[in-house]
Amino acid sequence: MSAIKEGMPVLTRHEGQWTGTYTVVDNDGKILDQHQCLITCEFPDDQPHPYFQTNRYTWADGKVEEYQFPGMYRDNKLWFDTERIEGKAWDADDSIVILWFAYKGIPDAFVYEMIHLSKCNNHRARTWHWFKNGEIYQRTLIKEARIQ
Repeated sequence: MSAIKEGMPVLTRHEGQWTGTYTVVDNDGKILDQHQCLITCEFPDDQPHPYFQTNRYTWADGKVEEYQFPGMYRDNKLWFDTERIEGKAWDADDSIVILWFAYKGIPDAFVYEMIHLSKCNNHRARTWHWFKNGEIYQRTLIKEARIQ
């Protein structure tokens, strides 16, 4: 068993493909954006990165974006550092992973994400709390189901 699978058993249960909806709201609950997602979480053997995530987003108007997030495991955490974001994730308990990340193009801002995985391992609820200059300014609500 790889070190990441041994050290982060909750994250390991996220392996596979997930589909769902991202809904971004402001502090008053007004919807700012909504789009579909297809998330792939992989733990490739014999690769430079023990974790690899691909996020594909699709909007109703046909817009599509795709991003890859290779992750390294050290100090009991998963670390990301791409051209777009930097961050770290850790198992918080037997069903929750916490992720802290910052977009490199948004100064003085960061996001805390809580990812809850159901006991059956087939449903995820994720919330992002967006902070800028120390104050929350929006949230992202994500409901996903495993498709593979």
